[in-house]
Amino acid sequence: MAFSPDTSSLQLAERLKANALVCEVVGATPISPSLHELVLRGNAARLAGEPGNDVMLRLEAGEGIFVRRRYSVRSVDERRDEFTLWITTEHVGPGSDWIQRVTPGELVDIIGPRGKIPLEPSADWHLFVGDVSGLGAFYRMAQSIEAPGRAIFIVEIDHDEDAVTAHFDEGVAITGIFVNRQDRARNDPAGLLSGLAALALPPDEGHAYLFGEFSVIRVVRSALVDRGLPEDAISLKAFWRLGRSNAEHGEPDKGED
Repeated sequence: MAFSPDTSSLQLAERLKANALVCEVVGATPISPSLHELVLRGNAARLAGEPGNDVMLRLEAGEGIFVRRRYSVRSVDERRDEFTLWITTEHVGPGSDWIQRVTPGELVDIIGPRGKIPLEPSADWHLFVGDVSGLGAFYRMAQSIEAPGRAIFIVEIDHDEDAVTAHFDEGVAITGIFVNRQDRARNDPAGLLSGLAALALPPDEGHAYLFGEFSVIRVVRSALVDRGLPEDAISLKAFWRLGRSNAEHGEPDKGED
């Protein structure tokens, strides 16, 4: 039996020129202290898009109240018609609460694909910088790099166990730097800046992808520009903003203080 998305999802998807479809939850499993893996079945290829894309979930926040939250696609299994999301739980919010209580068999309205930051095909090397919320997107994008190529990761984690690794094409050189946040504030860029300072940027043409907390990734962008990386070789996407809940469309408030 086919299920239709909520009318509001259909209307929003039409405005966004995206798909609104229903998926079934296959599983929701913790893979580290800060990450849950969500596996969804149905319309995987139509919703997941290309590496770097995300999807928008309509989640029940209790008492019949629904919100939308956006999550990057970690991987796609077209043979099984399934795709996977990595959702962070190191905070209090409707998405974090939902992923920890959802059970297999539940149905979810999903709009996708969303997002405007694909892998830059002309780059000789790719630098991925951010916190653990960007790890799923980073890995999917890096796993699409064609050999020979190079991927560099600088990721801030809240727990040592959050340093989840992945497998890559043997023709792609991998450098990974995980920085433990320790007692720093979650909008303190010092950890990522220290990881960046320890790295000598490769020669040739590169591209940087900065995903994470609103103010942190902007400081990192400035640091990369200071080191000579052109602004048009830097793509950034704020996944969240300290002290502010994401808006109804699932993205953080972009307004300045």
